Amino acid sequence: MSPAVPVAEPIIQVDERTSAHRLWATVVHDDPINTMDYVTWVFASYFGYPRSKAAHLMMQVHMTGRATVSRGERVRMEADVVAMHSYGLCATIEPLVDLSEGGGEDR
Repeated sequence: MSPAVPVAEPIIQVDERTSAHRLWATVVHDDPINTMDYVTWVFASYFGYPRSKAAHLMMQVHMTGRATVSRGERVRMEADVVAMHSYGLCATIEPLVDLSEGGGEDR
């Protein structure tokens, strides 16, 4: 029997510069249940947006079916999604590919 050949563990390198600073987005989706006034109120109340910005985001949800309402670190965006669910809104978290994506403010 021949001696065992040592097997090297693969080296997995994570680019800390991109993963640590990667931005995520909270996206609210259109639903047939909540009124436009209610959605505007949620955006103004939870995110602290002025009524005009909250109304603009609500119209984006209504017209296109979705709107990015906040951007930031993943943990914070997960908290925003949970908050939107607690208000009865349909929301998801998505990675931001392009920083120029419109919508919510960085949090």
